[in-house]
Amino acid sequence: MKVFRTMLLTELKLSLRGIDMLIFAICMPVVVTVLLGIIFGNKIAFDSAGYTFLEQSFGSITTIAICAGGVMGLPLVVSDYRHKKILKRFKVTPISPVMILAVQVAIYALYSIVSLILVYATATIFFAFRFSGSWLNFLSCYFLVMMSMFSIGMMVGGIAQNQKMAGMIASILYFPMLIFSGATLPYEVMPATLQKIVNILPLTQGIKLLKAASLGLATDIVLIPIIVIVALTVICTSIALRFFKWE
Repeated sequence: MKVFRTMLLTELKLSLRGIDMLIFAICMPVVVTVLLGIIFGNKIAFDSAGYTFLEQSFGSITTIAICAGGVMGLPLVVSDYRHKKILKRFKVTPISPVMILAVQVAIYALYSIVSLILVYATATIFFAFRFSGSWLNFLSCYFLVMMSMFSIGMMVGGIAQNQKMAGMIASILYFPMLIFSGATLPYEVMPATLQKIVNILPLTQGIKLLKAASLGLATDIVLIPIIVIVALTVICTSIALRFFKWE
């Protein structure tokens, strides 16, 4: 535990020196919240049973930080350490791949939690946002979606042969999910054909789960998203740990 805490504090300081996560994980979700609030105000969203655009989009906005940290930030950091031979040095110490990946997961989880708090505070204070669901259900789903996205990042960062490969794979996964899963562009405004296509994206299923939890909808409609997310988490995490490359 002492080693983990030391690594966590060190890595957190290194992470805060950059501005990438501050922009994409902290500022971007808040900006999207403000834009939705200004553009739509308290207008009722179509096919939403009386919910406003912001209420319907709350769950999806909160995934922006998760996607940025898990799919883009985490694999790039791990692959960068592999490129700089830092992982090779760790290999001759008692530090395991589990601890290396767990430290990065903890850091990006902190970013995601801070982002969630700021998005909720911004929506509530400035746009009279009303949370209709159960916070217990929402947070349970939130951490489930978080772990699924982080598992993708662990897999890419753990097995990518080099930093360039990790960056390419992360970009291919990150940008389509950010744009088309409903995190920024509302899923409901997409054409039916596009909706069927983007349903294959894991974040799309995660957003459906969070939307149902935030709006207090029946849980039976999210059984498939839960199965998809849990299966993805188990598979990607297993691959990351089984085939982790030190160099």
